Amino acid sequence: MVNSIILNAATRLLVALLLLFSVFMLLRGHNLPGGGFIGGLIGSTGFILYAIAQGAEATRAALRVEPQNIAMIGLGIALCAGGYAVFFGDAFFTGQWWFIGETEDDKGLPISSVLVFDIGVYLVVFGSILTLVLALEEEV
Repeated sequence: MVNSIILNAATRLLVALLLLFSVFMLLRGHNLPGGGFIGGLIGSTGFILYAIAQGAEATRAALRVEPQNIAMIGLGIALCAGGYAVFFGDAFFTGQWWFIGETEDDKGLPISSVLVFDIGVYLVVFGSILTLVLALEEEV
């Protein structure tokens, strides 16, 4: 923990910006470079900055959920997204698409199991990195 008023004030703003940017990267990665892994790394970077400024205990309080639980939930989501294709007779991890609000003139909003898988990867990376960093911060 660093005792600097400038770092403490700047970190609160940076955490919000990095989390917002990580969600952007998660959603952008669906069709362009980026995705769950990159988004999870960016999101965890925000909380790593927070841990440096405020300490590990304050970071755990800000998260409200233990980071290892976030990683396990993400792993479950990713596995469920991969296994969903089996119910349609396709191979494991085959992408499934739904079109919300589909009409004859408009395809609607496309949602896929690939996006759900990316969200799971995001949570696994986010939780894993924070578990490691907070454990190291508590050791020092």
